[in-house]
Amino acid sequence: MVAMNESVIRPFKSLGGSLKTLREKNNESVAEVSGAVEIDVEELESIENGFKRPSEDILMLLINHFGMQDNDAVRLWQLAGYDHGAKAKDIDDGQANFKQVVMLLTLDSRVVYSDGVGINVDPSGVVLNFTQGSELGERLPISRVGMSIDQAEHLSDLLQKALLKIKYVKGPKSLPASIKIDKDSKKTK
Repeated sequence: MVAMNESVIRPFKSLGGSLKTLREKNNESVAEVSGAVEIDVEELESIENGFKRPSEDILMLLINHFGMQDNDAVRLWQLAGYDHGAKAKDIDDGQANFKQVVMLLTLDSRVVYSDGVGINVDPSGVVLNFTQGSELGERLPISRVGMSIDQAEHLSDLLQKALLKIKYVKGPKSLPASIKIDKDSKKTK
């Protein structure tokens, strides 16, 4: 029987170890982190043990969940092999020469309408899970938005103001023609 090289068995050992260290520094359990990013506990354990690479979306959710600084986030991104410029082996060996990282995000101006929302809250933030009902009666996820607690509170205030404005402000802000104000007494006639 031929012994397999550990890098073949655990190709993402460095990435998984880094993620596990982050989780432990934040005093979070595997269940807490997997729940926050909505993956199975077994999947997160497989990622932390280096057996599996998280998808780009899951890695971004983990980076956001841990509130990582840009440099640390870029390092994790590269450990996962998503930089497309450096070889994962070079990065794992610590020999990569980082000069400049450019991340392009596409802006999508489409509006996605939903008829349901689920809200997950934990000390690191809020995740809104927007859903749409299907013909089979299932709830299908259509969009996820994560934010800090402060940002969620600000969003709540803005949403309340917008809803009050649309509810109570109808038409231009002017007095009807039949109401006149006496300038001297400030009384309505």
